Amino acid sequence: MSADEAPKSEAPMENPAPEAERIATLERENADLKDRLLRALAEMENLRRRAERELQDGRAYAITKFAGDIIGTADNLRRALDTAPKAAEGEAEDEALAPFKALIDGVELTERELLKALERHGVKKRNPKGEKFDPHRDQAMFEVPDESVFAGTVVEVVQPGYVIGERVLRPAMVGVSRGGPARPVEAAPAAEPPPAPKPEGAKPHIDKRA
Repeated sequence: MSADEAPKSEAPMENPAPEAERIATLERENADLKDRLLRALAEMENLRRRAERELQDGRAYAITKFAGDIIGTADNLRRALDTAPKAAEGEAEDEALAPFKALIDGVELTERELLKALERHGVKKRNPKGEKFDPHRDQAMFEVPDESVFAGTVVEVVQPGYVIGERVLRPAMVGVSRGGPARPVEAAPAAEPPPAPKPEGAKPHIDKRA
């Protein structure tokens, strides 16, 4: 047998270790890139939400300083109405008060229109008389002994408060009751009882009339 006819030796097999290592490296890089992408997307979403919230707050509270100045005008209008001469309750209007009626009506109309304009821009007047004292929105000026109402109830409002959106523009100055019974704690709504467990091995009821 000639040398050309001698059986050829098989080619040596390549070592699979480098190929497996390369695949593992690619998988790690892919997982790292995927993690970075998800983090970047989450940061962008948080940034978008924060920018949207800041934009909404800017629109809602842009007139805070102006509203804080203008509510003093509303206070002066109310003081003018409170000091205006009025007929005694149950008595006919005095002829001496007739010349002031048109002026008083005009001041009342101006006050109503001013409060409506403020409300259109999110500013609302607060008169918490009869409500529970809220230290976050009211300022207690004095206490009033009164056993006929719950302790901590606003019984007198010296100066109304104003809120803009969810923020306090000016706290209400109030008098708070003391000496009365403690206000009951509001109970949380009772949770519905869970359904009774079915006994093991019970067969479902079939309506034979169907």
